[in-house]
Amino acid sequence: MIHVLIADDHSIVRLGMKQIICSLPGGMLVTEAKTFDEAIALIESQHFDLAVLDINMPGGNNLQMIHAARLRQPGIRILIFSAYEESLYALSYVQSGADGYIEKNSPDEEIKTAIHAVLMGEKYISKAVRDQLIRKYTGQPEHQNPFSVLSAREIEVMNLLMKGLPLVKIAEILHLQLTTVSTYKARIFEKTGVKNVVSLIEKAQMHHVTNHAVEVAVK
Repeated sequence: MIHVLIADDHSIVRLGMKQIICSLPGGMLVTEAKTFDEAIALIESQHFDLAVLDINMPGGNNLQMIHAARLRQPGIRILIFSAYEESLYALSYVQSGADGYIEKNSPDEEIKTAIHAVLMGEKYISKAVRDQLIRKYTGQPEHQNPFSVLSAREIEVMNLLMKGLPLVKIAEILHLQLTTVSTYKARIFEKTGVKNVVSLIEKAQMHHVTNHAVEVAVK
């Protein structure tokens, strides 16, 4: 029996993913969680082979969920199931400890492929992102999106900046020092080539990432 945890604060998303998982061959036992704290409590109390995680849930931020799950069950496989654009976010989250990343609007068959790959101990990202990675490390020219070079933590800070939150509030939400948040802000501006948040939002619009970036739930 394969034990799977689905952690997402939207019931319709959990239902859809559960149906996909239960359609896979072999015995699948699915447990659901709708908040960060609920998911961590479940991971502390029982074994899971796979956790399918949304990266923005009530009670926790993106990287906290990955780190907290790994701390309690080092061997758990983690598949990020997100509305955020894969080409911008996937590599950062895989580098931060996730085993795979797939967008919520992906076809059912691709989601099944991702789940199977992660359960088999493989890393999963789409072909498009693999090609992006190959170009990066072979020196092939590409029209790089400036937002693709941001780290996972920088993406978190950027999302909150674009929500209009002050640095003090961002530091509180992410459990960071104010000086650390200020450093991340400076790095974000440098990497994206902007001088203020307004310009950051405008540049995000140009690269079609605004709708993803500003959807962070500050709860």
